[in-house]
Amino acid sequence: MEQQIKEAVSKFEAVVREQLARVERMKEQKDFIDYSSLSPLIIGVCGGDGIGPVITGEARRVLEFLLQDEVSAGRVVFRDINGLTIENRAAAGKAIPDDVLAELKACHVILKGPTTTPRAGDPWPNIESANVAMRKELDLFANVRPVKVPEEGIDWTFFRENTEGGYAVGSKGVHVTDDLAVDFTVTTTEGTERIARLAYEYARSNHKNRVSIITKANVIKTTDGKFLKLCQKVGEDYPEITTDDWYIDITTAKLIDKKRRTDFQVFVLPNLYGDIITDEAAEFQGGVGTAGSGNIGKRYAMFEAIHGSAPRMVAEGRVQYADPCSMLRAAVMLLSHIGRQKEADLLERALDICMYEEKAMVITGRDTGCTCRAFGDYVMQTVQSLSR
Repeated sequence: MEQQIKEAVSKFEAVVREQLARVERMKEQKDFIDYSSLSPLIIGVCGGDGIGPVITGEARRVLEFLLQDEVSAGRVVFRDINGLTIENRAAAGKAIPDDVLAELKACHVILKGPTTTPRAGDPWPNIESANVAMRKELDLFANVRPVKVPEEGIDWTFFRENTEGGYAVGSKGVHVTDDLAVDFTVTTTEGTERIARLAYEYARSNHKNRVSIITKANVIKTTDGKFLKLCQKVGEDYPEITTDDWYIDITTAKLIDKKRRTDFQVFVLPNLYGDIITDEAAEFQGGVGTAGSGNIGKRYAMFEAIHGSAPRMVAEGRVQYADPCSMLRAAVMLLSHIGRQKEADLLERALDICMYEEKAMVITGRDTGCTCRAFGDYVMQTVQSLSR
């Protein structure tokens, strides 16, 4: 047993050194990229696995429609990146093969379909999640997920820290003995301060007056406690914004409390809690299939659905009926992020009409509803009507 303890300590030391090196890299970072200065602006498109290529392809088609003048003039370029499939990743034995990572880094923003992450018992090797790896490799430190249901008074924006917490070294836990396994949670000063700052800046720019910090600092005292204290410190620079803090368990309850949930506006929270609670929140606007998200860094940005690759739909031959709304919502965020706000507003309004108001076509995931492509046509027709 003594030898097993020594080996575990050695692995832990390697994790600590790796994270300290990452801290130093964060300290050296420059300011956010200025998209208005880029010509051409390169949008990488990764279809991913399962239903990913279908719904991502539809979002790309709508984006090309909205940006057709800039595409024709060569100011915006779409670039296919086809190697982010589970088969290719498994063959390379990496979450992101080296050649695919090089292609990603040659783009400015990325539209990414869902990818399969192997689980225990799957036929694939135990490789890291492609999402987690991409967030770390491109330093996409902020996962931004909006949820809006106007008739319920819900207008939430979640700022989930994307590169630390329980996911930072998720594939580097230690089986100390047959009876004991240990995983690691990571919180850094630089990582916490930058996600907090982004959340408060968003609140200020969008006339929000409340930021809620979500942790379990009463139990996870070291890492969650650090996250809470640092976010509160950043909040002191925004005196016009009310800062409150909640524990993650009671927050999940209060989101379904009609008397309290409308008080929430902007959330900032660690990685694991953010992953869970944003899926709950998405149910209010129609489920995870309706929700998109942005993954923001200073140099790169990636936009995606928040759901998985739906292998059952593939197995049952229903791929053509997959719901593209999650990727179309992600496309709204992409347009806004690159400074095409007029197009972003048009697409968002068209989606509200198609999904919630007019509903001339309905996606059911089966032949009882319309196809993915037909819904994309419906959205583009609605955009044209709004533009007249």
